[in-house]
Formats: sequence, structure tokens, C-alpha cells
Amino acid sequence: MHASNESYAPLVCVIVMDFTDVSLTALRVFRAVAEQGTFTAAAASLGYTQSAVSRQIAAIERAAGTELLERRRDGVRLTPAGRIVMRRATVVLDEIDTTARELSGLPTEAATVRLGWLPSAGAALLPRVLLALRRSDPDLNVVSREGGTPALVRALRAGSLDLALLASAPPFRPPDTESPPLVLSTLIERPLYLAVPATHPLARADFVDVADLRGRRWIAGSSSGEDRLMGVWPGLDERPEIAHIARDWLAKLQLVAAGCGLTTVSASLAPAVPPGVRVLPVRGGPQEQRRLLLARLPGAPGEAVTRVAAALRAAALDGGDTSPGGGDSPVM
Repeated sequence: MHASNESYAPLVCVIVMDFTDVSLTALRVFRAVAEQGTFTAAAASLGYTQSAVSRQIAAIERAAGTELLERRRDGVRLTPAGRIVMRRATVVLDEIDTTARELSGLPTEAATVRLGWLPSAGAALLPRVLLALRRSDPDLNVVSREGGTPALVRALRAGSLDLALLASAPPFRPPDTESPPLVLSTLIERPLYLAVPATHPLARADFVDVADLRGRRWIAGSSSGEDRLMGVWPGLDERPEIAHIARDWLAKLQLVAAGCGLTTVSASLAPAVPPGVRVLPVRGGPQEQRRLLLARLPGAPGEAVTRVAAALRAAALDGGDTSPGGGDSPVM
């Protein structure tokens, strides 16, 4: 028997996964990552380990045969293929949740609109809208949640929100550079105001001169990134002294009432200002305008979404033509 001179390549077994094999768990994990913006945040929201989230994303991308998420230093965003999967996954997961309710004997939910909102909008505008909708559209179910503008934009893109109330500051650029662009409408455009303790010398006048803001102690926002200066008057020609850092607007205003510092406040927050705080305009520099935007994905909105959007616009108009005190005088 003669030895063969033929050589054989090693046998490699490749398991090809069809997208129809993707699990509901993988779809839920994918939606959470797209919405939260990072694997770490998605893992925390789901109660999973980060490695478990990574495995699920790897599995769904392997089944899709392409990357669904673009990995960047500041997190992840959906690729064009990812947006297709996200759009379909949202429908599938919503149908599964509805089926689970029917099988458990619970009544089918009424038309539901998922609304995201900024903390400043939640202080006054949102409660007015929900109260009005309960009276005019009792069959309409609005579920809402608070978030910052970047998180709300991600949730819109991920398909887990129908509408979002976003903040915008000069030069009023779009909230993201994704395609297709979000549909944006301005609900309110108002000046930024200053909240001062009612016993502070600055509270004696009907306005504050920007030159009088030098050397003041400030109550600012988050200590991470640009949010650190949220609450400090923009454009000061000095390094501000941050006395306190707080995410919650009510906490900031209570600190102002206690005489712990100054903070900026949007016009929409003025109705929720606690006693011991005056809200004043600032003069002597460029007027600082702020917009409250209503955002949604492009495409024809459903009837329920249209009704909620109309209620938001009506409430914004009802409360958008007066000064923070409801007239010409500042808030006390």
C-alpha cells in the first residue's frame, strides 16, 4: 500500500444562524442597548451582567450577518441595518406583551402613547397635559418617563418612545446627526431666568444685571461632562464657584431657598418654584433663549400620538405667553 502524497485541509465546521432563530431575549437586550446607549447601562437596566448582554448582541448580529450597532468611544448607535431590526423588534415585542396580557385574562390596553420628558417639563407642563387628556380622552393611555435629551433621543430612535419633550439652546442645532432627521416642533421659546433666595440682595430689584453675577456661588447640575455647568449663568468671564451639585431641579430650588447659592431656571419651571425663591430676568448681556421641542420619528403618526401632540401644543400655548410670575412681576 502506497502512502498518498495528497494533503488535506483541516475541516472547519461553521454554524450559520438564521435570523428566524433569534430569541425574544436577544431582541429585548438589543432594544435596551439601543435605548440606553451603552452595554453597561443596558445591563444595569435589565439586571444582567455586561458579558451576558455582549453575548446576546453577538448572537443577534451573527444571525443578521452584519453589525447592528456602531461601537464608539461615547457609546453605541444603530447602524442602518440596526434601525431596520429595531423597528421590527419593537412591533414583535409589543405584540408579545399584548398576547401575554390576553392570556393572563387582563383586559387589552387602550391606545397607548409613550412620552418622554425633561425634568423641567415634568414640573408643570406634563401634569397639565395629562389632566386635560383624562378629561378629553379618557380612553387614551399615556405612559411617560423622565430623561435627559440624549437619552430621550436614543429612546426615540430605538422605538421605545413615540414622542419626547427635548431641550434646545443656541445655536439650536438638531439633537442628533442620525438619519433620517427627527421631526421637531417648537412648543415654547422663552428666556432663561435666574433663581435667587428671596432674602438675597439681588432679590430686591425686578431684574439682575449680568455684571452682578461675578463671584457668586452656584448650584449646578451633574458633575459629569458639560452638565456640570447646568445651572450656572452662561457666558460668565470667570471660573464659577460650584457650591452644590444636584441633578434634581426641586433639590436645586430648595437649596436656593435655603440661601446656598444661585441657579438658572427655565420658564416652564417657574410655576413649581418653592417659597423663599425669586425668579428674575437677567439683563446686560445677550439674551439667553431656551426652547422646548416636541420630537418624534418621521412618518405619519397614529391617531393617539396626534391627540397627545395636540394636547401638548395647547398646554404650551396656554402657559407660554406670561412671565414666570404669571404677569410682569417676578415670582416670590
